[in-house]
Amino acid sequence: MQLNLSQQMKMSQQMKLAPRMIQSMEILQLPIIALAERIEQELEDNPALELVEVDESAPVTERKLELERLREESKPSAEQKELVVDVEHGEADFERLVEYSLEVPSDEEIGFRPSSNRIDEISDARHDALANVADKGQTLHEYLLEQLHFMDAPPEIMRFAEYLIENLDHDGRLQSSLAELVQVYDGDITYEQGEQALKLIQKMDPPGVGARDIRECLLLQVTDDMPYANLVREIIQHHLQDVARNRLPQIQRRTQASLEDIKAAIEQLRTLEPHPGRGFDREMVQPVEPDVFVEKTDDGRYVVRVEDDNYTPHLRINRRYWEMARNGADPKIKEFLKKKIERAKWLMEAIEQRKSTLRRVAQAIVDHQRDFFEKGPEYIAPLKMQDIADAVGVHVTTVSRAVDDKWMQTPRGIFPLKRFFGGGTKTEDGSEVPWEVVRNKLKELIDNEDKRHPLSDEALQREMKKRGYNLARRTITKYRKLMGIPAARERREY
Repeated sequence: MQLNLSQQMKMSQQMKLAPRMIQSMEILQLPIIALAERIEQELEDNPALELVEVDESAPVTERKLELERLREESKPSAEQKELVVDVEHGEADFERLVEYSLEVPSDEEIGFRPSSNRIDEISDARHDALANVADKGQTLHEYLLEQLHFMDAPPEIMRFAEYLIENLDHDGRLQSSLAELVQVYDGDITYEQGEQALKLIQKMDPPGVGARDIRECLLLQVTDDMPYANLVREIIQHHLQDVARNRLPQIQRRTQASLEDIKAAIEQLRTLEPHPGRGFDREMVQPVEPDVFVEKTDDGRYVVRVEDDNYTPHLRINRRYWEMARNGADPKIKEFLKKKIERAKWLMEAIEQRKSTLRRVAQAIVDHQRDFFEKGPEYIAPLKMQDIADAVGVHVTTVSRAVDDKWMQTPRGIFPLKRFFGGGTKTEDGSEVPWEVVRNKLKELIDNEDKRHPLSDEALQREMKKRGYNLARRTITKYRKLMGIPAARERREY
């Protein structure tokens, strides 16, 4: 093998995003509650950033004027604007100077103390944060261990029962076979003793817990006083697939029960819980907070408003720190404050940019979907993100970030911004109809069909064509499955 050294010239294109642009994109993508948390964190970390306090009881016009005046006062002079951080060499690791914060004078040393309103505001914010923390519910494992302590069994059985409880999944079923768990258990236990421990768990609440499969889970919930108990047990043991596929005549032939009794037993079966661990230790649904609001004006226009004052407080840069960054004697403190000020400026600019971009994107969506707001969801128009990007004059990825995880409050209710995007199909008259309208029409046909003779996918295709929607049968099947609607044979009522 021979090694050669040589010099070559190579041309290539690379795109490097400036830190300012990266931060703007991150801020744009945050939903309103996450943005509020980001601002609160920045207020705690950055001494150069502070809240602008205005009299909330004053009229809106006066508050806006006062806010502008306070912001204007916080702006640096021409000389101060020339204080630029060395982004090329310093910004990428400006947290490196956090250690210098110990050298920055305290608020008392520079003669600054938060106002009583600010103190109350911080206290209220912390109180609200604690009040809004969801109480951590009891887990399924904790609930079962609590019941186990009231049971009477030999110590080795109790210890293995605790071990089995720790090996239940979130549905309350064993994750491995009992034989495997007995084999890997770090203790002296026989399979028969393992069975005794498992039976202890299967007597606990919720009913069905400790099962090894779905059939055992359902059987554990059937009691002798349940109507049609024996028939329910037989269906669980031998005919669950027939129930899933609506093959009631086949169940009738094999059980010799009447069709009416079989239907009644299946209704009892549907009252059982296949996931007994449901409801324990699950994530709580977060409340939805709209990022934009749509209001109809007196002249019939729909106008977008981005009202985030309740979540994103008004910010400004502390003038005392401006002066210290400009006239301070200690170079380390000056450098530290310069970077903190620059970071505060970037955050404020990113927030304003987010508000502007979100308003423009949302207004373009509303203008395009006017029929949706006037006539209802069935009149939503096909819309692509590229269409909004072209209308607003931004890149399509900016539109994607702007609508991601954002909600819009409208006169017709609250909707995710992504709700207004989607493709469509052409009808026989050449007009374009969104897929959502097609799905609604399909669901309407299925809801109104004769359940004793449900429509097959071929029949649905013919009915849709009569209404002007020329769709392939596989398209009908696709959207039926997406809506969770079973096939015609499984929809049939006997």
